[in-house]
Amino acid sequence: MTADQKKKITMLMINMFIAIGSFGIIIPILPAYLESINQGGTAAGLFIAMFAGAQFLFSPIAGKWTDQYGRRKMIIYGLAGLTLSMFIFYASDSIWVLYLSRVVGGIGCAMLVPAIFAYVADITTFEQRARGNSLVSAAMSLGIVIGPGIGGFLADFGLKFPFLVSALVSLVSVVFSIFLLKESKPADSGEAMGIEHDESMVLKIARSTKMPYFIPLIITLVMSFGLIAYESVIGLYLDNQFQSTAKDIAIMVTATGVVSVIVQLFIVDRIVARYGEISVLNVFIAVAALGFLLSLYANSYTLFFVISLIIFLSTSILRPVLNTLISKLAGEEQGFAMGMNNAYMSIGNVIGPTLAGLLYDVKISFPFILGFVLLVVTLFITISWQKRSLKAKAV
Repeated sequence: MTADQKKKITMLMINMFIAIGSFGIIIPILPAYLESINQGGTAAGLFIAMFAGAQFLFSPIAGKWTDQYGRRKMIIYGLAGLTLSMFIFYASDSIWVLYLSRVVGGIGCAMLVPAIFAYVADITTFEQRARGNSLVSAAMSLGIVIGPGIGGFLADFGLKFPFLVSALVSLVSVVFSIFLLKESKPADSGEAMGIEHDESMVLKIARSTKMPYFIPLIITLVMSFGLIAYESVIGLYLDNQFQSTAKDIAIMVTATGVVSVIVQLFIVDRIVARYGEISVLNVFIAVAALGFLLSLYANSYTLFFVISLIIFLSTSILRPVLNTLISKLAGEEQGFAMGMNNAYMSIGNVIGPTLAGLLYDVKISFPFILGFVLLVVTLFITISWQKRSLKAKAV
């Protein structure tokens, strides 16, 4: 990559890190805060569902605007939305206002994420794209890892202090983006790409099924579903099966995050360059499925820890590979494609924790069995799609 490309991707990484990290800051103190306002698990679940739901509903619109008005504006507006969300969260203790803040945050994230990945596609070649997406995904993983740790430290200065710090840091990112981030693609009307401005969400989803990147979108949905379902019950499972402490759970979450960052920074682009996106997808979908299956037989915290590392390693490779594959297949419709990618991911993020919680209450092993079955089905779909693509190229 050139020096200019590295500078731009660094800016995108900082924005992604701040966006994800600023939300992660509140995770450690959220249970205590909810208890302080007489709320519990239902509110915590709704925070996740409302954020992901708003992100899902707004993602296709944001993707269209990314193509229509340019990447830079959507990145700035997305960061501004996340900033406003955190200021609202800090300023009120009303549960309905807090729900509103999560909706605003979800809309901001819907603007930000597809615009960042579309920006990467604009400034990289096909050969460089896996590396660019891996760097941005690593920044996302780093935010997930570091955010909660910072939040736990800041909580010593007051229960709501992390919310204020999160909002201020995000605001700084908005200001820096306004002055330092250049547009990567001239704004256009969108008509040249067949984008209907009055197209409904249902029509956008329907149109995505006809796109060459539809199968990667489905894989994104399944991966998001399985991963967040796994994350949503892992603490309960560890407590129930191995009597793990909060410290044990925190160590596991941090370790899996560190593994994700290392893999995305140093490994993903190398294995993609050597074996290609499709082969890497097939292998690591299979590895993730095996991880879900083996988790059912883990008889100790240590063994479950190792299996969890395998699952998170697989998904940390799958995420940037899927982003790269969708980007390559999207052609000039980068904004719409990344918006749909965000939308499908959000569907998984809404359904995953909801269904996992229900299944966990029936039997604690059911969420893992469901994840295994879905990943196996996805593997067969991917292999079938690969064969059809090879036949089409041969013709």
